[in-house]
Amino acid sequence: MPSKKVGLKDECLDACRGAVCILRCRSRYVYKCKASQEVQPSSRELDKLVELPLFPLPLVLFPGAVLPLQIFEFRYRIMMHTLLQTDLRFGVIFTDRATGLAEVGCVGEVVKHERLVDDRFFLICKGQERFRIINVVRTKPYLVAQVEWLEDRPSDEQEDLEALASEVERYMKDVIRLSNRINKKTEKETPEDLRKNLFPTPFSFWVGSTFEGAPAEQQALLELEDTALRLKRERETLRNTLNYLTAAAAVKDVFSSNES
Repeated sequence: MPSKKVGLKDECLDACRGAVCILRCRSRYVYKCKASQEVQPSSRELDKLVELPLFPLPLVLFPGAVLPLQIFEFRYRIMMHTLLQTDLRFGVIFTDRATGLAEVGCVGEVVKHERLVDDRFFLICKGQERFRIINVVRTKPYLVAQVEWLEDRPSDEQEDLEALASEVERYMKDVIRLSNRINKKTEKETPEDLRKNLFPTPFSFWVGSTFEGAPAEQQALLELEDTALRLKRERETLRNTLNYLTAAAAVKDVFSSNES
């Protein structure tokens, strides 16, 4: 198994790890399911599918996020040799012992690589489009699946995505400020524009990437096909995180005053 990605978003990440109200995602699987049988795609659906090599990892990659990897397992070194002769794209799919392989993942495109003398690889990948696994084509030497591409659909209700994104940004700033205070970190000026001119959909993916300490919640966010629903769920997670940090700060202040 390759090494995991290092942490992404410092203060916001630390704070979100501490939240006691992190939502649980609904797990879905590609392999055999006790409750239902696998549905075979029609010939028309098959025409829309593409084959993609898969890289199961205990993390979630989002579109636009950067993922550093070290490749040393033999089967994935084989995959890398193949990718270097094609388009340098593979599917990153979340997996763990409790839930198995997820159904929805994100394409990782190799933007920089270094091959070492012992045939290991250091990679820098960037998240691209999302996909849903339809059918596993083969499992050896590495997973290859037929996938369909996912895009966010228009919301059923008229939503002000800009207003939602701005609200999420405000919560993120508050979480960062309070987290810095609790952890007695050097006071830093919170960036005025966390969005950095991102439109609501890519911003919602960026926010999801900061929840690295909660991969189940990240997977749920990745699977949503509605930008408004994703932003609302992120808003709720950040609100819960802020409430948790506010209570923690109050307790800390009480103990500090007693000690003095």
